[in-house]
Amino acid sequence: MSLWTFFVTHRLETTELALEHLRLVGVSMLLAVAIGVPSGILLTRHPWLEKPVLGTANVMQTIPSLALFGLLLPAPWIGARADRLAILALTLYGLLPIIRNTYAGIRGVNAAVVEAAVGMGMTDRQVLLQVQLPLATSVIIAGVRVAAVISVGVATIAAAIGAGGLGEYIFRGLSMVNNQLILAGAVPAALLALLADVALGLVERRLRPAG
Repeated sequence: MSLWTFFVTHRLETTELALEHLRLVGVSMLLAVAIGVPSGILLTRHPWLEKPVLGTANVMQTIPSLALFGLLLPAPWIGARADRLAILALTLYGLLPIIRNTYAGIRGVNAAVVEAAVGMGMTDRQVLLQVQLPLATSVIIAGVRVAAVISVGVATIAAAIGAGGLGEYIFRGLSMVNNQLILAGAVPAALLALLADVALGLVERRLRPAG
């Protein structure tokens, strides 16, 4: 049976697993953006926090995904449900590029532009919302783009703890030594990562300041 034939005959199951995968990635990305962007902004206002915050986020990136899932399993409430645990782990993995790019994007805004805004009587909040964030948006989106691609890949490991997603096919294929099943999970996951990369890349280019 070819891979295409497998997808046709198992289209309902494949669609369900793909939707589970998208839900895990989508919810975790929303949380990562909700935490990461304000954290990046905070670093620009309190530079002494840069090393501890970015250092902690860096450490989270270095922990192997399966090990991180295992470390979070005993956590009360979170470890009780596999999907919660997977979403938390994916959120932690997505924080570093978002925080780093938010920080770099705001710090990279031309100082003369900021000085001109202050000279016009803008408050720090107005400068942030009306000048710095709009000019840094494309850089922030670039961080979200990296985080999204990472999350799509790491989400396949979530199947190891019963959280569902396309990793179900991969782990099932590994246990049965069935390359077709492995590809049935790996190919759609790779396509989702590519789609996220292209879509967010287009948004990034569209929001990039002219000149």
